Amino acid sequence: WKYNMMDRNVLGLNAICPTFYQWDDHEVVNNWSDSKDLSADDRYSEKNIHVLAARAARAFHEMTTIRYEPSEPGRVYRKIAYGPLLEVFFLDMRSYRGANGPGIQDTVTPQSRILGEQQMKWLKRELANSNATWKIIAADMPLGLVVWNDATKKAGAEAISNGDNGPAKGRELEIADLLRYIKNAGITNTVWLTADVHYTAAHYYNPDKAQFQDFNPFWEFVSGPLHAGTYGPNDFDMTFGPELKFIKAPTAEQGQNLPPSAGLQFFGLVDIDGATEQLTVRLMDRDDNELYKVTLDPVQSA
Repeated sequence: WKYNMMDRNVLGLNAICPTFYQWDDHEVVNNWSDSKDLSADDRYSEKNIHVLAARAARAFHEMTTIRYEPSEPGRVYRKIAYGPLLEVFFLDMRSYRGANGPGIQDTVTPQSRILGEQQMKWLKRELANSNATWKIIAADMPLGLVVWNDATKKAGAEAISNGDNGPAKGRELEIADLLRYIKNAGITNTVWLTADVHYTAAHYYNPDKAQFQDFNPFWEFVSGPLHAGTYGPNDFDMTFGPELKFIKAPTAEQGQNLPPSAGLQFFGLVDIDGATEQLTVRLMDRDDNELYKVTLDPVQSA
């Protein structure tokens, strides 16, 4: 943490831009969950994933500006309000998940969850109580992209999708329940911002194209990395009907794990017009080129 924060570019960013942190699997180890087995990995002298996670959580909270929550010390999920136009709901898709596995459970259980029961109750309550025009859900992981726990074997769900393109199962059940709740509660103008995969894309989730259809359409914007290897693109899982509206990722000829010097580093910008309340999302590259732009009109509550 200290080494990275002394980098002149990070110092420059922190001088001009506030940062709201979420944590990632790499705070601990790649694709960290209870099923992570480090017994044969010589890079780690400590093999207990729970010990590593506890150390990582302590470092994360010591080095980032996250408000202390007395009811749950170390909690990452929270809401940041920006007046009448915007509230941002930061999720934690790492701390409460069941172990990574095939993701084919037929019922919601602690093993099949990714948000956990208490975080889900909090999110539903806060979304329902929000009077903001736009409700941004900042999620660790994309909803409809397949992220394998074992990329070599293309096995196991690391994110939400299990890759079967079928009805909701495993972690998809919890997300299906949330999307159904948002629809039935009349919650409007939700937009998902996410990362994890190392490229940038815009997705439109269309119930008419989905296996699970009990939700209202919504957008998801993916952007990253800021300074890491570029990978992708990932395959879609059609459980929630994602439509690809834009993508910038390595080509087959370029290969994978491209260095930042290759130029495929990405970030996003979101602006809300105070008069029209329209929300504009722009996907950008490291040279500040605008790659994609879309303006969303707010649904006015009855």
